[in-house]
Amino acid sequence: MKSLFTLFLISLCLIGNSQEITILDEVTNETIPGVAVFNTSKTKSAFTGLDGKVSIDIFSKNEKITFQHLGHVTIAIVKSKIDNLVYLSPQEQDLDEIVISASKFEQSKREVPQKIISIKANDIVLANPQTSADLLGSSGQVFIQKSQLGGGSPMIRGFSTNRLLISVDDVRMNTAIFRGGNVQNIISIDPFSVQNTEVILGAGSVIYGSDAIGGVMNFYTKKPMLSSSNNLEFNANVISRYATASKEKTGHLDFNLGWEKWASYTSISYTDFDDLKMGKYGPSEYLRPEYIETINGVDVIKQNSNPRVQKFTGYNQINFLEKLHYQADKTLSFDLGLHYTATSDYPRYDRLIRYRGNSLRSAEWSYGPQKWFLGNLKLTKYSSKSNLYDKIKATVAYQNFQESRIDRYVNALERRNRKENVDVLSGNLDFEKTVSERSNIFYGFEYIYNKVHSTGKKTNIVTNQSKAIASRYPNGSSWQSAAAYFSYKFKPNKKFTFQSGIRYNHIKIDANFTDNNEFYNFPFNDTNLSTGAFTATAGISWSANEILQWKLNGTSAFRAPNIDDVGKVFDSEPGSVVVPNSNLKPEYAYGGELGLVLNFSDDVVLDLSTYYTYLDNALVRREFTVNGDSQMMYDGELSDIQAIQNASKAWIYGFEAGVKVTFSDNLKLTSQYSVIGGTEEEKGGVEVPIRHVAPSFGNTHLTWGNNKFKWDAFANYNGELSFYQLAPSEADKDYIYAKDKNGNSYAPSWYTLNFRSQYQISESTSIVATIENITNQLYRPYSSGVAASGTNVIVSLKYTL
Repeated sequence: MKSLFTLFLISLCLIGNSQEITILDEVTNETIPGVAVFNTSKTKSAFTGLDGKVSIDIFSKNEKITFQHLGHVTIAIVKSKIDNLVYLSPQEQDLDEIVISASKFEQSKREVPQKIISIKANDIVLANPQTSADLLGSSGQVFIQKSQLGGGSPMIRGFSTNRLLISVDDVRMNTAIFRGGNVQNIISIDPFSVQNTEVILGAGSVIYGSDAIGGVMNFYTKKPMLSSSNNLEFNANVISRYATASKEKTGHLDFNLGWEKWASYTSISYTDFDDLKMGKYGPSEYLRPEYIETINGVDVIKQNSNPRVQKFTGYNQINFLEKLHYQADKTLSFDLGLHYTATSDYPRYDRLIRYRGNSLRSAEWSYGPQKWFLGNLKLTKYSSKSNLYDKIKATVAYQNFQESRIDRYVNALERRNRKENVDVLSGNLDFEKTVSERSNIFYGFEYIYNKVHSTGKKTNIVTNQSKAIASRYPNGSSWQSAAAYFSYKFKPNKKFTFQSGIRYNHIKIDANFTDNNEFYNFPFNDTNLSTGAFTATAGISWSANEILQWKLNGTSAFRAPNIDDVGKVFDSEPGSVVVPNSNLKPEYAYGGELGLVLNFSDDVVLDLSTYYTYLDNALVRREFTVNGDSQMMYDGELSDIQAIQNASKAWIYGFEAGVKVTFSDNLKLTSQYSVIGGTEEEKGGVEVPIRHVAPSFGNTHLTWGNNKFKWDAFANYNGELSFYQLAPSEADKDYIYAKDKNGNSYAPSWYTLNFRSQYQISESTSIVATIENITNQLYRPYSSGVAASGTNVIVSLKYTL
């Protein structure tokens, strides 16, 4: 009996002395799974589970314990000084961070000749972006244009739309109908599900192929996490958010199920936006004094009770993501991802504010539901014995894109509806091989197939009777791309890296215009295009000393014609119609970039770069004839005929400057500024400003933070573009621009002052609060159809299970 009592007392002591701790990210206050915990001699070790918890009972009271995790600063603490919580600081976003985008495999940012910006998980939490377009805009180095609230078209170094490439989990998002006009596909990516984003500033055609002329945006979504034990581990996050300017209401749920070899991650988000309210102090031309409302089939002009409310801009969106991970062994894993997103109809605001004479032109103009599905399966394999590779990634994917355009003129009885449905199959094989201690090679193969389905109809809004009209694209057309690439990295020492690469792409287009020739008398019934393109790159990264680092890079890039270029029929602007042109070939860009980083003991870091790009055989809209005619009837209006043609050249140049000042571990200042310029050749050799060259822009942030609380006081600012600096196509859009003293269109300069904060209420609950545009400025970002929000209070509450 005495021995049993003694054993009971010992058990109580052991339980009382048991110490389980939780490891948290110092910035996001989220738990960190997979943290290695070990002593100095590494004879004792443990790992945190999905909940970020680990027992440290195996360590003695005075033993120093090291906490190590990729992406965080390693620390060591004596056990006796450890409380229940341990905080790890994220590694600073400097030249030593790891990036993937340059070669599709991990390598040090210091070694990459190109400029790559990274937006990490902790940045996303504090920025609390409403869309993925806003997420990119928060970087201060990507300019975002919006034609409506449900939009966001990135501009990078003077290029936009189909001259930029979007990738999600290593799968190309650009389709055969990505257009030269502003595209809104990026809002389909749920910012709640994004783990990190990498943006290549400049060409990336060697690795990514067609369209990667101005830049590449890579979104990597959150990964399922395995259990650190044989038992099921579960964690979940619930987030709700409200914003005053658009009366946004958002709900989000994600949860992770982890076993020893299997893991599942599920994410669901729903957002509802009301009409966006613009600022108070700025150009009166941006106000919305009246709008059209249809009552019993009759279009009625209504006076807007509050001209700062942009009728009609509201919409809603749902996002779903399911990812499965299977770790077969230490060298082989499989990942399955299923993405789905759908919007409601969302009005194209810039078309609803156009006038014909003194009257509004359109009673309706909206995009139908934008739907996107992506299913991708990835195999990752490591091998130390293969002569062909050390690491291989094999990815197959299927995507489906659905979009439509719905419009009706004021007092017209017929509503037009043109629908597009694009199926995309793709396959990628990417290899990495270490040839020697100084040399690595990367190579791969890619195949992409697009099938475009396009229909059109018009419906009488009174009788509800419908009949067919010409589709936007040739129905049943296809676009194919096959490519192979090879890249070589040579690093003779720690200070110098040389990297080069080459790619060949072959593009094939088959399009049939028989259906549309029922409506238009084109001089052809089909188009068959087969063309190829070589691209190459070479660059160096050289750290002259601890302070100075140089980067020099030269590239060629291309964009092959797609279905949008070859076969589209649409109204580019009032009184103009774009028609198909089968006589097209790729456009090429040749560029150079010089970068300089000055690092003064990490206390002050200056990041400077300048670049120049020459675009040859540029695909642009120009005057065109069909059967000798320069005008034709389109949707009941006599319109000037235009077509996409290899008819221009362009020169784009710019300068980027960034600075980071660390006053203390808690207080930091960062600032970024971009200056861009460029011209393109018009008919007759006249040089004019380029449409997608944004004004000078940037931001400045002053941040302070500790384990519980963080705040960010920041300013966004934008330079002016005068009437003479606007591209001719932009100068004609008087309905979206302010008026100068001479009555000409121009884009005024603007700035906003903003403040946001994050507070960890408890271990499981946190809040993010933001005040945007504190001074209530009324402004419209360059080329945007919708004015930005006025003073906007955003509150987000997060609960972790």
